[in-house]
Amino acid sequence: MANKSSSSGARTSPLSLVIAMALCCFFYLLGAWQRSGYGKGDTIAAAVNLHTTCDPAAAAIAAAGLTFETHHGGDGAASSNTSSPSFSSPAPEEFAPCAAALADHTPCHDQDRAMKFPRKNMVYRERHCPSTGDGDARLRCLVPAPAGYVTPFPWPKSRDYVPFANAPYKSLTVEKAVQNWVQYEGAVFRFPGGGTQFPQGADKYIDRLATVVPFAGGHVRTVLDTGCGVASLGAYLDSRGVITMSFAPRDSHEAQVQFALERGVPAFIGVLGSIKLPFPPRSFDMAHCSRCLIPWGANGGMYMMEIDRVLRPGGYWVLSGPPINWKANHRAWERSEADLSGEQQRVEEFAAMLCWEKVTEINEIGIWRKRLDPAAACPDRPPVRPCDDANPDDVWYKNMETCITPPVAAGAGELKPFPERLTAVPPRISSGAVPGFTAESYEEENQRWERHVAAYKKVNYKLSTERYRNIMDMNAGVGGFAAAIFSPKAWVMNVVPTAAELSTLGVVYERGLIGMYHDWCEAFSTYPRTYDLIHANGIFTLYKDRCKMEDILLEMDRILRPEGTVIFRDDVDVLLKVQRTVKGMRWKTLMANHEDSPHLREKVLFAVKRYWTAANEGSSEEEKKMDSSSEGKGSEE
Repeated sequence: MANKSSSSGARTSPLSLVIAMALCCFFYLLGAWQRSGYGKGDTIAAAVNLHTTCDPAAAAIAAAGLTFETHHGGDGAASSNTSSPSFSSPAPEEFAPCAAALADHTPCHDQDRAMKFPRKNMVYRERHCPSTGDGDARLRCLVPAPAGYVTPFPWPKSRDYVPFANAPYKSLTVEKAVQNWVQYEGAVFRFPGGGTQFPQGADKYIDRLATVVPFAGGHVRTVLDTGCGVASLGAYLDSRGVITMSFAPRDSHEAQVQFALERGVPAFIGVLGSIKLPFPPRSFDMAHCSRCLIPWGANGGMYMMEIDRVLRPGGYWVLSGPPINWKANHRAWERSEADLSGEQQRVEEFAAMLCWEKVTEINEIGIWRKRLDPAAACPDRPPVRPCDDANPDDVWYKNMETCITPPVAAGAGELKPFPERLTAVPPRISSGAVPGFTAESYEEENQRWERHVAAYKKVNYKLSTERYRNIMDMNAGVGGFAAAIFSPKAWVMNVVPTAAELSTLGVVYERGLIGMYHDWCEAFSTYPRTYDLIHANGIFTLYKDRCKMEDILLEMDRILRPEGTVIFRDDVDVLLKVQRTVKGMRWKTLMANHEDSPHLREKVLFAVKRYWTAANEGSSEEEKKMDSSSEGKGSEE
């Protein structure tokens, strides 16, 4: 009888488990359906949590993760099932919303502050960040989304259409109407792909460039577009396997860079002024200027020397518009023949001094190529001061100079075509230019990130979908995360912090990826609501004694889209502090163990920013309803 009873119990156990899991999924689906009228896409958070709870492997991760506070002290809040006074903690600070007028707040590119700086060399358009030392403290509030904000269209539809509510500015539709940059069509903006120098569209313009520049075959992978407008060049190069870093200042043509980012095109707010660009030497396969209004022949060729610094040996420089072919266009450009003739002559002289070979001139387009071995190719070059190469990667807030970047050692510029370049050992690694990295340790690093990303996908299965287009890695290292998550439908801004022990951004570019240097004690050079997903690996440990955790988190909130996702990876005590802080920022969180072992102190914190806008701030009852209906086992409670 005992054996029979035991056998019967074994037969019913699987059925009970199936019923329990079915009920779990049903109630979460019911909860998501009930709240569907509140948050215009807030179901992203529900989908992540539902999958985590109903997938057995992910449920084990989530269940283990949500009990950390009972096992670790620090400043984190206690688990909700712990009643012991020794684990209690005060309620987290609630961060209030900023004023609706600050919906497009860009702290380091504030227009009012900018006008206080010199206009010479565009200094007033460069970064000028507020600091607590001069009485101009950083905002400690949450930058709201504008009324009616919606999730952008998925790529590639976003290339052509942007919801009007997300960037409600019509000035470019009037100022650039004849150039076909952008058209207002009711609820959306449409981007036909036109530009000042390509009225027939970016695709036909790129076809003309492709007769000289080898876009096909992966030999030209990374492009820098200076004065990018709405970034149509980068938008259309994407379909050819080319990734473009576009930038333009925040100026009278409002929302250029904001439009680019809403379209899903890599871009940042910047200008060629007096400070070096935030890139290492030899980053780009091509640099491009389409009537970008940069005085290339001024300042002793300083701007062309800066392009030479970031241009890879064998790379191309494209200048489209004035002064190229000035004889046929000087009347249309409303400039004198003498002025344009002198400007083109200076450009030609500086290009020769830099050992750039002029490949062709097609109508209003001039194309030069930087030689593979400038030292050997220019025996008669006039004497020009070489730049100090003691630390060529040290460019953050460093002044541009009229000097020539020394050529790289022979063979160090050789790269495989993309996508093979993504996984091949980069020249900077094979040559030993990055201390502590060998070909073997580099491969181990890539394998480690493959494991990490595979574990992330068990919790957030949407990492494998088109949900995330604009992605940022706040502490990129050698680009392992970006390589592991690589998809033609997404791009990653790989940030190498100025506080990092190693300067690895050159490796990132040699892999065919893009990124920039940045100090996370300051705001990033972008508009609010730029990124769909932010990856933060060890960022708070890195900045522990440099600036406030709250300031970094508020900046992350500013640049993250409503319902955007953040993946934190750090020591458990650090993450408990983060988890407690973001409770007051309208984020939902879920803690997970390290994929290798629950006993490792390194953990992973997943967070989703809730949907809210400036318009619904007055509806406190609706906000409370939304908060109440969005609670779930997968979210922090």
